[in-house]
Amino acid sequence: MNGIDRRAALLAAAAMAALPPLAQAQTAPGDEIIDLWPGTPPGGTGAKIVRKIADQSKDPATPDRWVTGMERPILVVRRPARPNGAGMLVLPGGGYGFLSYDNEGTSQAAWLNARGITAFILLYRLPGEGWARREDVPLQDAQRAMRLIRAKAVQLGVAQNWIGVLGFSAGGHLAGSLATRHAETVYTPVDAADAQDARPDIAALIYPVVSLDAPFTHGGSRDMLLGKDAPVEARRARSVERRVDGATPPLLLVHATDDGLVPPANSIALFKAMEAAKRPVALHIFENGGHGFGVRLPPTMQASAWPDLLTRFAAGHGLIVA
Repeated sequence: MNGIDRRAALLAAAAMAALPPLAQAQTAPGDEIIDLWPGTPPGGTGAKIVRKIADQSKDPATPDRWVTGMERPILVVRRPARPNGAGMLVLPGGGYGFLSYDNEGTSQAAWLNARGITAFILLYRLPGEGWARREDVPLQDAQRAMRLIRAKAVQLGVAQNWIGVLGFSAGGHLAGSLATRHAETVYTPVDAADAQDARPDIAALIYPVVSLDAPFTHGGSRDMLLGKDAPVEARRARSVERRVDGATPPLLLVHATDDGLVPPANSIALFKAMEAAKRPVALHIFENGGHGFGVRLPPTMQASAWPDLLTRFAAGHGLIVA
């Protein structure tokens, strides 16, 4: 999706039809679904939120579904045939206006499972769909997801200290927010699971939105998260590079030079912040790959190498055994 305003394309597609509910059309046989919240999620206002799924693909063998209307945030659990005890919370992107479920969700779960890693795809709430405190809604879901995975670690077959987060584009911003703001109180605890630590053991941010204040920010993601004309203080408070501290977990950053939507300056800014804080960080900027490439690039494209780099990074920081 090089240089394309995916949010505008979504609005056009979603206007065509209301498609089947997620529980019927989005998940596959054998998927385990975990509801994030025992009741109404934080910030419920009674707004009518209708689930819609728009498939951008013309090939049924490779769906590319975009999801909106997330009134019920869930974790979709994809287990490997031979689990190694590691887990990865997967955060699809979509500019905080939709969720790229296949390209940045199910496709990622497939390669993670092939490496023995249990994948937890988070279908998080979208801030512009009628929630109070819209700017905190995605982070509320991400924190809660990490805590639930740890609370249910035994039944899910993962070790509590082997759980990372993997995010793409705006989902990369959310993954970075979780990595740097895991201890920040953004919702009132609802049960015993909320006593668990929300800090991921590693974080991988793929073509991430990082700053919401710098000239290179992705304006669409910023406005969908904060609302238009958000004050400078709000933009800076949610710029990931400004939130790095001594508790930030090891970060892997991946970008392409020819990304026409979210410039690699985002990853560079976060890399510099991690260096300044003396935190473990790796940065890979490829010559080509564009934006939104997921794991579907041909091997001739340099950015196609990133899953192997993440595997080595995870092994180097003890998440998996190489």
